Amino acid sequence: MPTTPQTQPTISRTHSWAPPTVPADVAELSGLEFLERLVDGRIAPPPIAGTLGFRITHVERGLAVFVGETGEHLYNPLGSVHGGYLAALLDSALGCAIMSELSPGTAYTTVQLGVNMVRPVYANTGPLRCEARTLHVGRTVATSEARIVGEGDGRLYAHATTTCAVFPMR
Repeated sequence: MPTTPQTQPTISRTHSWAPPTVPADVAELSGLEFLERLVDGRIAPPPIAGTLGFRITHVERGLAVFVGETGEHLYNPLGSVHGGYLAALLDSALGCAIMSELSPGTAYTTVQLGVNMVRPVYANTGPLRCEARTLHVGRTVATSEARIVGEGDGRLYAHATTTCAVFPMR
């Protein structure tokens, strides 16, 4: 008897997260100071990080490094990791690279994201390293670029650029 969606066994995945909170002194922190607190655990990671299975592992001025875990729960209908996962990982690292250069009281938001996926990612691909570097951080506009490579194989899986608006924090 062929397996149908109704007869296939199900697999479950659960995760927990801390409610999203913004530190009371956020306007007094530079972007780099905020991200350093995120890396060392003094600020809880955003819920999307647990949902999608990635985390920021290193930050310095103009650089943000994330690691993402692959798995079947990220699959599209054709049996590979959905491109939206790669786009979310890239967007997170690209934005944090820009944030690492922002002064206190300054925020940013993505206004353009260009993603190029160069090979498929599968559940057994293993951890992915996403490294983003700033290209330009100005008073109102910032740009950065990033690459996703396999931690185990060093192969390029995707690369991207972004443009972000920079503005005073409310």
